[in-house]
Amino acid sequence: MNHLPFEKELIELADKDLSVREKLLKAGELSGGYHPEMESIHKANAQRLREIILEIGYPTISKVGEKASNAAWLIIQHAIGEPEFMKECCIIMEESGSDINPANKAYLYDRIQVFQSKPQKYGTQLTAERTIYPVKNKENLNEEREKVNLPALSKAEIHKIPEPEEIPEIDSKDAEYMVWRKKVGWI
Repeated sequence: MNHLPFEKELIELADKDLSVREKLLKAGELSGGYHPEMESIHKANAQRLREIILEIGYPTISKVGEKASNAAWLIIQHAIGEPEFMKECCIIMEESGSDINPANKAYLYDRIQVFQSKPQKYGTQLTAERTIYPVKNKENLNEEREKVNLPALSKAEIHKIPEPEEIPEIDSKDAEYMVWRKKVGWI
């Protein structure tokens, strides 16, 4: 089945997301909450991806090519205002087996966990202080990372990871962020 129109469209959607992000970053407008322009793009991209998934199923590598499949993942990864969509896609991606970049599945799984203030599995997400957000099992972290083609972390890096009991609320200093997470349904 030829899904080339979706291949091109998915890549364009992801590119627009990244170019607007870059523009806002350069203008110093990305700190201090979820920028309305970014949120608008993320919502529109998620809606279009929903439509594509209804038509062809998840855009796997065999359906749309690796670059477009990665673009679909980026759209999902950035759909932070839509927890249920992100969770549904995580399940669909898992069910798609090896026809999806395994690192993409790991990043999405971890991101969902972090937004819910739960420990992650693969150590892909960082805290506001740029340290690795707590993981479920430090002892098996590198084995889990290896399963999804992520590079191993050094013993020193793993040692610095806080224990799950010490989970910092993501940007807990930011009351607006907590209100937003509650409003959209993360917590």
